[in-house]
Amino acid sequence: MFRKSIYIGMFGIALLIYIMQRLHFPLPAVINNYVNDLLCLPLLLAAMEFIIKRLKKDKYFKFPVGFVIFLASYYSIYFEYYLPTVNPRYTADWIDVILYFAGGLTFYFSEKHKKARICR
Repeated sequence: MFRKSIYIGMFGIALLIYIMQRLHFPLPAVINNYVNDLLCLPLLLAAMEFIIKRLKKDKYFKFPVGFVIFLASYYSIYFEYYLPTVNPRYTADWIDVILYFAGGLTFYFSEKHKKARICR
């Protein structure tokens, strides 16, 4: 239950930042430019894991670290390399790449820690 509350809170924060950006509400640069990039992969991976657990009826399903790294790499290439070349709305930023990997790996290790605690 606590973990669900954390993900709901993270989703709420990301949504609030997005809405404030769309309404042109002034935000500090760190919040405006980086928080949603950090929250992106944990939220995406949690949603994907939730759906897969339900579809497979396997409450112990976890993504392997290779998949998490692949997804962070994909997001990095797509959003920080490809999109800036075809759409002026997007800008390449290496800090975002670091945040994608940090968010993904934080998700992976927190889920791995949860699994280890359950197995004890």
